[in-house]
Amino acid sequence: MNPVPGGDDERLRRAGSARSALAVRDFRRMFFASFGSSIGTWIQNVVLPIYVYDRTDSATVVAVIIFAQLGPYIFFSLPAGAFVDSVDRRTWLVGTQTMMLSFSVLLAYFAAHDAPMWAIFVAQLGVGIGNALDRPAWTAMLPSLVDPRDLAGAASLNGMVLNMARILGPLIVAGFTPLGAEPWHFFAANAATYLFVIFTLFNVNIPRIEPEKISGWQRFVSGIAIARSRPVIVRLMLSIVSFAILSLSYIGLFPAIAALNFGIDETGATYKWLYAVWAFGAALGGIGIGTFMSGRDVRLMIRWGFLMTSIGLVGFGVARTAAPAFVAGFVVGFGYFLATTAMTTVLQANLAPNERGRVLALWFMMFGGMVPIGNLVFGPLIDRFGARWLMFLGAAWALFLAKWCDIRAVERRAATAQPQTRRTS
Repeated sequence: MNPVPGGDDERLRRAGSARSALAVRDFRRMFFASFGSSIGTWIQNVVLPIYVYDRTDSATVVAVIIFAQLGPYIFFSLPAGAFVDSVDRRTWLVGTQTMMLSFSVLLAYFAAHDAPMWAIFVAQLGVGIGNALDRPAWTAMLPSLVDPRDLAGAASLNGMVLNMARILGPLIVAGFTPLGAEPWHFFAANAATYLFVIFTLFNVNIPRIEPEKISGWQRFVSGIAIARSRPVIVRLMLSIVSFAILSLSYIGLFPAIAALNFGIDETGATYKWLYAVWAFGAALGGIGIGTFMSGRDVRLMIRWGFLMTSIGLVGFGVARTAAPAFVAGFVVGFGYFLATTAMTTVLQANLAPNERGRVLALWFMMFGGMVPIGNLVFGPLIDRFGARWLMFLGAAWALFLAKWCDIRAVERRAATAQPQTRRTS
């Protein structure tokens, strides 16, 4: 039973905390279902680049496969956002989850038979399209399950789901690989986890949002119009798109970076542990917004996250063995997800419920869609020149964003400009 607003249960909870969000039954159910599915997703995300790099020994081919996974955000996020604020979100999400399940089964089949790389690309592209259609609706749906005061806690828990799965994913891979598990086994396991979410979607109450009465084309472009009209959202969008391209390209190219910079075999247990430590840092960075950093200014946490990312990437650039790489991996993971979770929280706080789907679609296009663009640009350069220079480039840009993405200053300037606008209008 959901806590009654104003009742004893609610007064005992700290508004905005992760505990407060988890006290809501329907959110709690979706949280655990998403956690189970995310573990499967990150098992696949860990295994697939290793599988491709092991077969091809090419960072370029890995970048192409990662583009199939994340590139669809560029092409499908805005169309998805145009619909998710006006259709039944349960029906939409069941459809996208079923699509990802089906293509994950196909990926497992292709990997079991060592199919050509174009077949692996096609299967992963299907998963990627499903994910691009799913994310705007999913991210817009979750805040609707909790009180607006608990938005920071809900965003923090959503980040924790992703990053705890990033920890458990490589650990599960490391544990089962010595027992004879092959890549296709992991892909098949991921396919099964989509059933957790599909079952739960039929057993929670998802509030229906009253859509704005605008035409289809207006709905398609209105997310851009909303974003452009608000200086805070413009600054967040420009920050995330440049951060994704210049500072986060290492994520998709992790196997090549581990091999070239640290001498770590991407198929060995050390690589999985390195990935898990990086993910553990990211998990703490994400959950920190709603736990030990609860009550702090989330806008300031964005800048601290960029600064820590910069420090961690410098560590990745100078490390030549596994030990310092583990330390740097934790720092860069913590900073990366502290910044992005704080940015997502600020973004959603600046949007009405019936605006979130459209603007979040634009957000995912900028965030998820730009990471594979960076991979495609930098993958061939890594094959030719190595990877250390990319770490220093990413560190320099994250340091710049720590200064430039000052949301409090943007808000002050916007507040000052408003009275002037009224006087001249």
